[in-house]
Amino acid sequence: MAAGIGLLPGIAQAAGPAVPAAQGASSAGATPDAEQKLKGRTFSSPADRTVSTAPSGAKAGGTARTQGAPVAGDQHLSADLYATGEGAHTIDLRTIVSAREYALVDVTIAWGDGTTDTFNTSVMPFGTDLRHTKHKYAAIGSYDVKVTVMDPTTGAEGVNGLTFVTNGTEFTAHEPTRLLDSREGIGTGRAKVGARTSVALKVAGTAKVPAGVTSVVLNVTVTNTTAAGHISVARDKELAEGAETSSLNYVAGQSVPNLVIAPVGDDGYVHLFNAGWASVDLLADVTGYFTPSKAAGYGPVTPTRIVDTREDLGTAKGQVAGYGSFGVQIAGRGGVPQGATAVALNLTVTNPRSAGHLTAYPAGKAAPTTSNLNFTAGQTVANAVIVPIGADGKINIRNGGWNPADVVLDVVGYYTPASRSAFVSAWVPLRTLDTRVNYSWGLRPAGQVPARKPEVMRFEGDTHTPEVDAWAVNTTVTNTTGDGFLSVAPDPNFWSDYENGTAVAPKRPVSSALNWTAGGTVPNLVQTPGGKGGIVDFWNQGWSGIDLIVDLAGYYQTV
Repeated sequence: MAAGIGLLPGIAQAAGPAVPAAQGASSAGATPDAEQKLKGRTFSSPADRTVSTAPSGAKAGGTARTQGAPVAGDQHLSADLYATGEGAHTIDLRTIVSAREYALVDVTIAWGDGTTDTFNTSVMPFGTDLRHTKHKYAAIGSYDVKVTVMDPTTGAEGVNGLTFVTNGTEFTAHEPTRLLDSREGIGTGRAKVGARTSVALKVAGTAKVPAGVTSVVLNVTVTNTTAAGHISVARDKELAEGAETSSLNYVAGQSVPNLVIAPVGDDGYVHLFNAGWASVDLLADVTGYFTPSKAAGYGPVTPTRIVDTREDLGTAKGQVAGYGSFGVQIAGRGGVPQGATAVALNLTVTNPRSAGHLTAYPAGKAAPTTSNLNFTAGQTVANAVIVPIGADGKINIRNGGWNPADVVLDVVGYYTPASRSAFVSAWVPLRTLDTRVNYSWGLRPAGQVPARKPEVMRFEGDTHTPEVDAWAVNTTVTNTTGDGFLSVAPDPNFWSDYENGTAVAPKRPVSSALNWTAGGTVPNLVQTPGGKGGIVDFWNQGWSGIDLIVDLAGYYQTV
């Protein structure tokens, strides 16, 4: 079944009616302010901040005035400025030019990168000229934008400006470090997080995470659960507690990890909200962060399996011993180039003989006390991880359980200083699909994804030149009646092929994004490229239908 969304360019804004949540999975549809959620921060400088100069020969002698103080004979040329980011590198600047007297004026926009745009306009007494001007920066960062309005006849001038920061951010890897553990009093009080209660977690300025980070990569784990529920992570308390989406879902007695790319508030905090009706313990480990300055950009790859201990792939065949570890060559394999600083993986444990956890960490470093996923005896469970790569191009995987287990690794992307593919975070997570909701997005009616079939989703407008390199989405599978796994892969068609009935059948992938058992509700972060037409396939690799929820966390963009 194809779900036509078309997020870029032109963001769909359809909202479906809410239905009761299944095992704590939030079920709200997309909200009408979807476009603003992707644009993020705004920047402004009102007209009264314009610094004006009276024309030559004015009664006040041409003296300058500031902050709107009138000067005799002054035409009071002013510019009201309002800017938003579009994509990773583009500014959309709205200018409203005003004057007290009729004038033909020249407007010059200095973008702060050595380039300018100019236009001419006429303004009536106390009238305005409103227009939008867009500019694409070659590099992400902070830029001082200056707008000059001048009457070439009289010499009157008005100057206003603002500082604009691109939406695009680049990644810095961080050795896995625990920031939050309610069991131990790390990052919060030593007590379970109460029902319908938030935890404020200081990120910026903690554990060598610098001030000014805009997003943080956290491995969030919920444990010691006694009832079903879900956790929402957001940049402030109000957004977390009012979230329409969930970052991870759990049931009674379950320990669930999930990788979260969370926007950081201006105060340096993120907020984790327990939306369940019983208290839980929460853990959060930082593995990296994003800033609007040059660091490492993203490189997407089609999911590629590089380790399977069941198949003698990437390491010796045979289960990893309890408290054992093995090294994996990452650089130069699975599409990851030499010089990459971190790798994005999907880590899966299967056939474990007892409960335990897995930890991924850079080679050459001691194993941290953090965990990337937790499992029980006999469970197959997956979690996304972003791991710094050691100086030798390797990472290590450690089995933190008492007994042996099989391990599977799929590469989904990498980070390297050579890439300029910058991450654009959704201001808050944006629900793009909920198969439980009738017409949640586009024209898709409610209904489960059939067994052994893909859910085909268009993430960009009908384009033959995708603007986005990769998408970061939180996927959740619920209402399961059998075991299975989810695969996510780029689609080989253009959207017009589906409309015309000429689409070729996508090839069924072998990699897994998440695994479930009957009755389970399972989340996992997925980072995936779109196909040549900006289309992504979500494969139900089980033998019975499932409900699928997809929340957009952000995207990577070079252009």
